[in-house]
Amino acid sequence: MTLVGRDFLREADFTPDEMGSLLDLAAQLKADRKSGREEPRLRGRQLALIFEKTSTRTRVSFEVAMRDQGGHVTVLDPASSQVGHKESVADTARVLSRMFDAIEFRGSSHADIEELARFADVPVYNGLTDQWHPTQMLADFLTMREHAADPSGPLRYAYLGDARNNVGNSLLVMGALMGSDVRIVAPPDLWPAHDVRALADLLAAQTGARITLTDDLREGVPGAEFVHTDVWVSMGEPAETWAERVALLRPYRVDSAVMAMTGLPGAKFMHCLPAYHDQGSAVGRAVARDFGLPDGVEVSDSVFESPASVVFDQAENRMHTIKAVLVATLA
Repeated sequence: MTLVGRDFLREADFTPDEMGSLLDLAAQLKADRKSGREEPRLRGRQLALIFEKTSTRTRVSFEVAMRDQGGHVTVLDPASSQVGHKESVADTARVLSRMFDAIEFRGSSHADIEELARFADVPVYNGLTDQWHPTQMLADFLTMREHAADPSGPLRYAYLGDARNNVGNSLLVMGALMGSDVRIVAPPDLWPAHDVRALADLLAAQTGARITLTDDLREGVPGAEFVHTDVWVSMGEPAETWAERVALLRPYRVDSAVMAMTGLPGAKFMHCLPAYHDQGSAVGRAVARDFGLPDGVEVSDSVFESPASVVFDQAENRMHTIKAVLVATLA
């Protein structure tokens, strides 16, 4: 199977076997790096990183992955490029294609990255858009494989919180694609959009995945090996949104009682980060002050810092899985 020259825009663009091959490659690259046997396959390759939205894990993952493989990166942010301001996405794609071997984009509109891919002559990678977060899904699935009781069987996981965002959409669709047991546990107003659910249902009919959307924790959490959540107010949303979200989502906060509800002593907690689990950030302090959540917002600090938490394995796996995408599409 070859993925050379392919874009990586959303999960549904790939078959289960293709996604499985990327996960297998990521596991091999991770093992090679840790044993000191990594072979650089991307010497001389050039990667452009476009960041319309700020980033920590995505940026450093692409940079370290490319450098480990012998390649080079150039970072373009709103302060250092004309994209979307003085130059169209289409023109940017055609200019960068003449100078780079691949382009990563992290921004708001998924239509922008589709246009970028349409006009680029090189692979384009989605570092995050408002609708999809496919590089995060590879990291999540590698992490779940590493910690699952039976990694060869269907993964069982629940996502609690605002499921209309890119992480909720991608966890639903990726799980459907990979034949997983996916539970979206959220108020119905915060479920993924109808077109996203329809896509997941279509994929599940082909793969045998089990999909549950419910507002009842007692239906969605028991039996889940992994409990996921994300911040309640996404990047770019106004601060006024917090009051509404806290009122809606306080019952879906992941604490020790929710983890116990899985019925599995080995159940793991997952979060794509950053997380408001304490008052170590400006947002965490503000929400604690304004809404009476001193020990964490979407997740309690006791869960985040517990042995059940594998969030930093997830964060590390962003790099290994992104490296797999780069190697598979460029080497």
